[in-house]
This record gives sequence, structure tokens and C-alpha cells, in this order.
Amino acid sequence: PPSPDFTMATAFETLEVAEGAPTEPEPEAAPAADAGEDDLEWPHHYDLDRANEAKLKGNTHFGASEWQDAIDAYTDAIMWAPPDAQEKAVYHSNRAACFLKLEQHEAVVDDCTNALAINADYVKALGRRAQAYEALDKVSEALTDARRIAELEPESAQAAANAKRLEAKEAEKLEREKEEMMGKLKDLGNMFLGNFGLSLDNFKATRDEQSGSYNISYDPSPGAPQAAGGDGNGNGTASG
Repeated sequence: PPSPDFTMATAFETLEVAEGAPTEPEPEAAPAADAGEDDLEWPHHYDLDRANEAKLKGNTHFGASEWQDAIDAYTDAIMWAPPDAQEKAVYHSNRAACFLKLEQHEAVVDDCTNALAINADYVKALGRRAQAYEALDKVSEALTDARRIAELEPESAQAAANAKRLEAKEAEKLEREKEEMMGKLKDLGNMFLGNFGLSLDNFKATRDEQSGSYNISYDPSPGAPQAAGGDGNGNGTASG
């Protein structure tokens, strides 16, 4: 089970070292040059040991902030690894960490999605994809990943706080989108009513608290001072 000391920060930043790689993997047919990762030509067999060596090289480049060199090394690791190797989840997630540093967020999403296809509960991949989704303003998708991390790390206060922060951000985004939609609908309504010398300002919607329904009333002079004793619908009453 994950360590209770694990935080979202380590999900975003740390890299893993593969363990238990077989020393003599059985050779398999390699992908065609036009069908492999990034359309690269590759040797006639897979080799998990060489894949792990490439990953370790990538870790060294990552530690030196040599992002592109690290990407190249992790790509080599992905190419060397057999198609069904579980270690490929780490290679994809590590490459995603590099893309995250370069703010190539679509690439982060792609690599993390590939990692999660191999290991659906891979917290580091979930964290990096959540961060990329948020940067792409895909808050709902980021929230889904953040909630999953909070489920996998129930003792992590940081994971719970991040999910809560994204919940608030999603609510704000939905409210903003609703206001924008209402503004567009109002513009459309005013364009239609303008043919009759009217606007939506001539109509007032009042909510009935008991039934929850709305009553629409007409105001011929919106914004004008209400006559004394008026009923609020432009129908003033005489006094004295």
C-alpha cells in the first residue's frame, strides 16, 4: 500500500527505478519502422534490461534538468520494452514528468493516459495528468484524477486539499460559463425583441418561493422611478 508520507508533490516530481527486470527476456518481433513509437527504426528484438538502462539514463538527465535528453532516453526505454511489460507505465510517466517541465501539457496527458492503461492506480501518473488537465483548463478532468488520488491516499491531507481546491475551481468555472451563456441568450433575445421596440429589460421574472415557478411581468419603462403606490409592474395608483 502507498506510504502515508506520500504527497501530491512527490506524485508530480519523483521518478521510479524499475525492479525485478528479467535478465534474459525472450526475444519478440519488433514493430515495423512506420508503426513504432515516434516512427523510429528499432532492433529486431525487445530487451527489458536495455529498457531499464535507458530509463536510468533518463533519470540522470532529469536530475540534471536536461529535459529533452531525458525524453529521448525514456523514449528509448519505451521502445526497448516488450509491449506487455508493466515497467512501461513507469517509462511513460517519467517521460510525462519531462513534458510537464516543458509545459507540453497535451503530451503529458497522452503519456499519463498510456501509463494508466497499464496501471490504473498509478498515483504519480494520475497526479501529473491532473496537473496537465488543470493547465489546459480541463478542470472537470483534473478533478476526476484528483479525487481518485484522494481515494488511493486517504491519509494524505494534501491530496484531499487538492481535490477540494479543484471542486471550488470547477464550481467557479461552471458559474462563469453559465453567466456567459445567459449573456449570449440575452443578446439573442434583445436582437429579436428589438424588431418590436422592446428588450428583455421590459420583462421581469419573479420566483414564487412556494411553487418554485417564475412569473413574468411586463414593465414598459424599465429603470424609471416607480410611481407612488405602484405595484412594481408599471401600474401606479393615484393618491390623495
